[in-house]
Amino acid sequence: MERIAIIGCGTMGHSIALSAAWAGYDVTLHGINVEELERALASIASKLQVLTDNDLLEMEEVEAVRDRITTVTTIDEAVKDATFIIEAVPERLELKQQIFKLLDQLCDPSVILASNTSAISPTDIAAQTTHPERTVITHFWHPAHLIPLVEVVRGSKTNDETVKRSMALMNGMNKKPIEVKKEVPGFVGNRLQFALLREAQHILQEGIATKEDIDAAVQYSIGRRLPVTGPFLSADMGGLDVYTDISNYLYKDLSNANQSTASMQELVDARELGSKTGKRYYEWDPSFTEEVHTAREKELIRYVKQDRGG
Repeated sequence: MERIAIIGCGTMGHSIALSAAWAGYDVTLHGINVEELERALASIASKLQVLTDNDLLEMEEVEAVRDRITTVTTIDEAVKDATFIIEAVPERLELKQQIFKLLDQLCDPSVILASNTSAISPTDIAAQTTHPERTVITHFWHPAHLIPLVEVVRGSKTNDETVKRSMALMNGMNKKPIEVKKEVPGFVGNRLQFALLREAQHILQEGIATKEDIDAAVQYSIGRRLPVTGPFLSADMGGLDVYTDISNYLYKDLSNANQSTASMQELVDARELGSKTGKRYYEWDPSFTEEVHTAREKELIRYVKQDRGG
């Protein structure tokens, strides 16, 4: 069984650690100081409580999950016995390159070096290492302990053994990994997500529908169908002749904008950033924030139960 070290204990790092420990893996979680690690452990404890409240964990299992997570404040300690390292630090190429250069020096060549980046090239991350063949992306989706998808992304020098071990570990963590065979900006999930957002922005900008109705159109149609049938399976079920005819008619009228809409940029310039600042597109007062987060978590937990045969 792989021995996992996670570098970075923020929003993604602590959630990945919980995923691994929940699946039975021993994890060493690195943070830059004790205070940061204490916040991470508090967040893990809160998430464990939600899992027990929803019958995904028995109370007697909680302590065992916690005991599988060891916290440290130096990278040397974190990687000492690790066979698989997942970096989850902020999305800055220079920072990731520094960390991977250090990890490359500290770790035996057999140790896999993975990054949780959602956007940065694995080839660029590995550029300053002497063993780029063992560098890979394992892109978890937020919240990592509830979303099953992990994108395993090859760099230009990533070897097959690295991908094989990465896929095996993700399966062992009860995830649903996909292999991204060629590195491309946005990988797979974000390319699909932002293609939808681009068209949604266009529809709003053109005054075709309100933001509430655009959201509802997704929630109550394709949003209901996509958990069961992705785009290709949906096309097969609907008939490729029908989908081809619609594609030929519709594609030429879809947005092909190469940047965000002016209206969204205006909101960003005004520092109206959504839930993080309390306004736009919706008004994020405390009650609305709690309502949305609770509803999303409840729905994600329902799918976790379904995936686990509950």
